[in-house]
Amino acid sequence: MLPSEIEDKSFEIIEAEAGNHGFSPELWTVVSRLIHTSADFEYINTVRFHDDAVAEGIGAIQSGKNIITDTHMAEAGIRKRDLKTFGCQLMCFIDAPEVIEAARRNKTTRAYAAVDAAVEQMKGGIYVVGNAPTALLRLLELIKENRAKPSLIVGLPVGFVNAAESKHALINAKVPYITNTGRKGGSNVAAAVVNALIALSITSIE
Repeated sequence: MLPSEIEDKSFEIIEAEAGNHGFSPELWTVVSRLIHTSADFEYINTVRFHDDAVAEGIGAIQSGKNIITDTHMAEAGIRKRDLKTFGCQLMCFIDAPEVIEAARRNKTTRAYAAVDAAVEQMKGGIYVVGNAPTALLRLLELIKENRAKPSLIVGLPVGFVNAAESKHALINAKVPYITNTGRKGGSNVAAAVVNALIALSITSIE
């Protein structure tokens, strides 16, 4: 089978097994890609959307705003060619010298320090967290202090320490988000969410 045939068949299986999921077509575009990437139908029950999330994500992409990721793994999974259509820049600050130095000096994770480094670049854009709860928690702190103003947070950190807690905090924050409950997540599914938003951005102007 050709790669496109494999993908089409995969989505056919997802549609058949998901049954009557109750999501709108736009939201299902996101959820089905989460399932396609993870082979985990649990996302049907655990995914959470702010009411304005998809509209804000599409608006940011179509306006050419920056998309910033917490890891190079998430960055690598996002469809860069399609983003160029809109003039968006894809960024990751995790390896920036000033981030490494700030993390060392302040005894934080690099993901935490990278959020501070990205404050100006994230304005009106999308911040993507697929690994580090510390990044998500720091971002929420800066938003509360009115220092960071992304249009959308894709918050899908994974793990046993503060992953679920950071996502709970995101759901209760005053900012559009796409997230899930529990410990599951990861850079691959975070990238899948962005790719779904890119696809929706393209189809909405065709």
